Amino acid sequence: MGIVYALILVLGLVLFAWIGTQGLGLTYLFGVLIPYAAMITFFLGFLARLIKWSRAPNPFAIATTGGQQKSLHWIKPAGMDNPFTRGQTLLRVLSEVLLFRSLFRNLSPRLADQKPELTFSSAKWLWLFAVFFHYALFVTVFRHLRFFTNPVPWPVNMAETLDGWLEVGIPQILVSGLILLLAVTLLLARRLLIPRFRYISLLNDYFPLFLLIGIAGTGALMRYVVGIDANSAKQLAMGLISFRPVIPEGIGPLFFVHLFLVCILLAYFPFSKLMHAGGIFFSPTRTMPNNSRAVYHKNPWNYPVNFHTYRSYENELHDKMVEAGIPLDEAVPPLTGKD
Repeated sequence: MGIVYALILVLGLVLFAWIGTQGLGLTYLFGVLIPYAAMITFFLGFLARLIKWSRAPNPFAIATTGGQQKSLHWIKPAGMDNPFTRGQTLLRVLSEVLLFRSLFRNLSPRLADQKPELTFSSAKWLWLFAVFFHYALFVTVFRHLRFFTNPVPWPVNMAETLDGWLEVGIPQILVSGLILLLAVTLLLARRLLIPRFRYISLLNDYFPLFLLIGIAGTGALMRYVVGIDANSAKQLAMGLISFRPVIPEGIGPLFFVHLFLVCILLAYFPFSKLMHAGGIFFSPTRTMPNNSRAVYHKNPWNYPVNFHTYRSYENELHDKMVEAGIPLDEAVPPLTGKD
């Protein structure tokens, strides 16, 4: 039922924005007040989550490992899969953020047809979907900086030029937007068509996917079907970013629907699973080197304890240990007071 509720919720948001702007004329609410509220919620929520994670102590080395740990000098360690230094750990984190390295080695479990045996096979397709989705989303967001800058920086112009390499049609087709829509649809299909993922999927799994489909879909409609006054959209965006908001004429209701869905995603982001975008930098399983054999990690929760060391234990029970034939670390003095 999670998918049904998520779909109804997103469709309700679309209808709410359409009626509010087209029927009730609440363009200032959807064009100014809601975007400001969404941005404030996003930045404060994002910052609060990062501060909370940064203040959590990590006294133990609990790095996820997949290779040989550094030990004797003649045993070759796995620097990326079992990092020992901060530099190796940084390379590992960057490989996760930029290349999704662990997902590339993801395995898909399945039961054999003839025998009740659990087998594992490569699942590179999921890694491919994730790469397409994240990089298409990044390029799409980066391209939209042209609405918030004047003059437009050359990296943004270059990104839009490279993104429009498929020189087909007027307006020019931008590949990242279409790939984003396709990748999100495939990730949704994965949750629907694979029984074990459908079983564990909840409302908060489907909701952001439908939101992203709605955002990418309305964006594609505005660019390739309905059309939009780009100058009016930029005037609105520049007014928001300069804190001198205006609602120019010529912006259709579909733009406000698109903007409203973006605002909902921004406000929802810090409180959802989407925060893995920032959380990966605070995950001790990824950001801590596995050096517990070489470095002492003090537990901040430990209360003072009077430790009884082995040396004091041996000194206290020295004669009895000698008499019982227990090996000692210290030189054994002769027994006194006994035969």
